[in-house]
Amino acid sequence: MFHKNIKLILAGLIVATGIWQITDGYTGNGIFLILVSALPVFLYFKNEFILLAFLKLRKQDFEGAKKWLDKIKNPEGALVQKQQGYFNYLHGIMLSQTNINQSEKYFKKAIELGLSMDMDLAVAKLNLAGIAMSRRRKLEATSLLNEAKKLDKQNMLKDQISMMKEQMKKI
Repeated sequence: MFHKNIKLILAGLIVATGIWQITDGYTGNGIFLILVSALPVFLYFKNEFILLAFLKLRKQDFEGAKKWLDKIKNPEGALVQKQQGYFNYLHGIMLSQTNINQSEKYFKKAIELGLSMDMDLAVAKLNLAGIAMSRRRKLEATSLLNEAKKLDKQNMLKDQISMMKEQMKKI
């Protein structure tokens, strides 16, 4: 796993090589290298292991997703802040099935670091509301549910939110 700044240095070196190729008369090679330099820049902002973990999660392959996330040894050095948020978000989703104490820590850290999509933030808050409700913290759960409802603009979580509100009435 590379440090995040090595990807930018690599992109700079590829651009420099592309410019050198253009000045030497190999215009096609130079243009191709300049276009290829976009790949390390893309991977700087969208980590390849997190993308692969998301693909595994779409297939409900938690073990495969965990395997990809385990390849990131030092998240603070290898990932930008939003990616660290998604790293914690994915760990929280995977652990929500087995260990809610650990899952709560990961979801809180993900919200603190930030997630770029409102839907992901809504899912994290919905999971935190469920954890709070299971621990009989009704006020915290209500506030988290309301925040999740505001963030859910496409009403994809409407059923889960209403079901959780019904369950809270029993507490």
